[in-house]
Amino acid sequence: KQLKIKTGVVKRVGKEKLSYRKEADQQKAKIEKMKEEGKDMHDVRKMGEVLQETLMMIPDCHRRLVAASGELSSMLEIEADLNTDGECEEFIAAKAQLKEAEEQMKVE
Repeated sequence: KQLKIKTGVVKRVGKEKLSYRKEADQQKAKIEKMKEEGKDMHDVRKMGEVLQETLMMIPDCHRRLVAASGELSSMLEIEADLNTDGECEEFIAAKAQLKEAEEQMKVE
């Protein structure tokens, strides 16, 4: 049961990080569009502040992703004896999620 929970945590935090990255890119594009259209500078500055808040969340998500995947991989090592036949679904799912998390950690 703990293995499922930790796998879910890694999955959720990874999605969160990607979502913040995507949101930051969208906000950058929106700010550029606002500048081109000559919108009020106050509005542009406010959007800049929102962008900064979003960008601050990415390193936090990255830290949590590193911690969660570390916990999951150590749990896999500790509980390896439960997966003697190599066919335990939770183990397969956890290993797949760890591989995905490694890819997500490479993305800034």
